[in-house]
Amino acid sequence: MAAGWLRHLAGDAVEVRSAGSAPAETINPAAVEAMREVGIDITHQTPKLLEYDTVEASDVVITMGCGDVCPVFPGKRYEDWKLEDPAGKGVEAVRPIRDEIKTRIEQLLADLVPTTGSGGAAAARRG
Repeated sequence: MAAGWLRHLAGDAVEVRSAGSAPAETINPAAVEAMREVGIDITHQTPKLLEYDTVEASDVVITMGCGDVCPVFPGKRYEDWKLEDPAGKGVEAVRPIRDEIKTRIEQLLADLVPTTGSGGAAAARRG
């Protein structure tokens, strides 16, 4: 969901990479539905394993609880977002998580790309 929001809100202002330390086999259907409700299609995304090269090539790395499993490189900006895991939850429970992610993405973009006027996990690289 974070990558979906970032792509939607940032457009070409950032390069978005999304991966996980223990990715599921498929995208959570409730997350797909929750994002569809706000006009964002994430059905074409596939869960990917986080690779060292992905982190190394990124300026900002947003983690969501991967702890010591995620690679760390000096000079990168890291943020660990404590969010409820949407796995196994229905769309009603996923909506507040989706909305919290949007708020955090807006805040991140306001810091990274202040001219977007956004107002305020993916790993991102300023383009």
